[in-house]
Amino acid sequence: MSDGGDTDEALMLRFAGGDVRAFEELYRRHELKVWRYLQRNLGNRAISDELMQDVWFAVARAAAGYRPSARFTTWLLTLAHNRLVDALRATRHHERPSAAVAGSDALSLVEQLAADSRTEPLERAQSQQHAAAVFAAIERLPLEQRQAFLLHAEGELTLEEIARVTSTNFETAKSRLRYARSKLRQLLQEYA
Repeated sequence: MSDGGDTDEALMLRFAGGDVRAFEELYRRHELKVWRYLQRNLGNRAISDELMQDVWFAVARAAAGYRPSARFTTWLLTLAHNRLVDALRATRHHERPSAAVAGSDALSLVEQLAADSRTEPLERAQSQQHAAAVFAAIERLPLEQRQAFLLHAEGELTLEEIARVTSTNFETAKSRLRYARSKLRQLLQEYA
């Protein structure tokens, strides 16, 4: 049977049973989602890469005890969120690294997001401008709002799942996401 047809939970259980290909499929499905969540919260490629490795090592270590009590994505992003919080605590601040550090990483993300060989150079430049504005607006969100927004937008989590990942209640998660969306609309008015 092809790994592509299995649910994430079934793949994780297969990996717990010793099927390494199941882990490879999980990694293929979710690596970008996890990395984007970390990168867009930290703005530092090196730290994001390090945390990414740590998250996937944690997945491997926890495989034997894994029980599908929630969607695999929720469980995985909880691991990523916990590592993110630990990294932010270790640096003793809850703001992103300076723009000088984040600038080159953000630019390459913008270029990748806007890169489409079928578009004309002017359209591509405008697309890069819009993507840069979105990333800059996300960066300006308070940490809790940014996390809620990225868990929803990148992680495709529901409000219930966001509350679970961030160890808050439903109303807090809902409020953070609502405030994040409102602030992003305000910051991006000129592109509407």
